[in-house]
Amino acid sequence: MNSSTNHPLSASFVEAQRLRLIALRAQLMGTGDAAGAEERLLQDTAGGEAGESEDDAEKMAIQENDEAVFHQSVKRLDDVRRALEKIDEGTYGLSDDSGDPISKARLEAVPEAIYTVDEERDHER
Repeated sequence: MNSSTNHPLSASFVEAQRLRLIALRAQLMGTGDAAGAEERLLQDTAGGEAGESEDDAEKMAIQENDEAVFHQSVKRLDDVRRALEKIDEGTYGLSDDSGDPISKARLEAVPEAIYTVDEERDHER
């Protein structure tokens, strides 16, 4: 696909988005490292202590939350990588599902968007 004929995004907008995506990728990779370190710390402290059930429940809740954040970060990182690939392919701003244009406002809000809003909702179900 040739993005210059299928989507009205300017080269300067796409380049600015590429820089945002690179920064977001670095940020998300740092988040993953921190989540991994927190998980190891929780495992180390929980390993040898009996602890009270309330403390254990709290630790489990924290760990479940950390895991959810981690999995969301991994999904977002995958989307960032795909968006960067799409820039290289010349298809940034076009849906991976339908090829329909993704609105510029959506790309400004979520630079890693690879689906239209409606398609994203369908994927989340």
